Amino acid sequence: MNTKQIIPSDEELTAFIDGELTADEAARIETMVNEDESVAERLEFLSRASLPFEQAFAPLLSQAPREKLEAMLAAIPVGEVPRSGSAPALVSRRRLLGALAASLIAGIAIDRAVLGIGKGFSAKDENSEWRAVVADYISLYTPETLAGPAPERDVQAAQLASLDEKLGLSLSPEAVALPGIDFKRALLLQYDGKPLAQIAYLDPETGPMALCIVRSDGGPKAPDIESRKGMNVVYWLNGTHAFMLIGHAAADRMTTIADELRGKVDA
Repeated sequence: MNTKQIIPSDEELTAFIDGELTADEAARIETMVNEDESVAERLEFLSRASLPFEQAFAPLLSQAPREKLEAMLAAIPVGEVPRSGSAPALVSRRRLLGALAASLIAGIAIDRAVLGIGKGFSAKDENSEWRAVVADYISLYTPETLAGPAPERDVQAAQLASLDEKLGLSLSPEAVALPGIDFKRALLLQYDGKPLAQIAYLDPETGPMALCIVRSDGGPKAPDIESRKGMNVVYWLNGTHAFMLIGHAAADRMTTIADELRGKVDA
């Protein structure tokens, strides 16, 4: 009787790309790439990231407009992922965000990922742009990114306390709890030189979800909804902070969840 092969993780695929697997492990991955189109497509995606995240991501994004950076990356020739041979060619274009995805899913702790893209935006543009940058980032998440048990309450409280200190918030595990959706972690990121809070969840029905918060002096704004990167985003301002809830759930469900959160985090 045939035994179904275990799909390789992104960590394994990245090691395969970098030639870090043993001959037997590489042969197993190669066989799956040849036989499973989804594995081949994932390998192709991860093969587009050769620049070290910490060394390349922040400088490039802080020095060039997004369109210019994407044009620079697009100009680099794309190599083909091999379907035979003992090791993959390392000449393929390995895009920057692919490296970030691989790092996240491999479990590397990124407690201060730099999401800044320069300071040449007006306040109005920035209110929209930070959501676009966060959506790009969250779109890399898969359920495997947030796999594992939910942290205990004291761990949640400690993670939230670090956000409170930097953003002038007062968040408790109860304030950010979502019924039926698991709290996974709270991270302090950075956008345009300013702290950005990210509270990540895993919805058993639709996958990754996140509540993100930055300081804002744009005045109160009622909730609105938009679509970014195939996800629904509910966003609002309370006079001191800008909030966005992003996830793959349907728009009406996201709105309901956001309404519940607003009543607790704005209190």
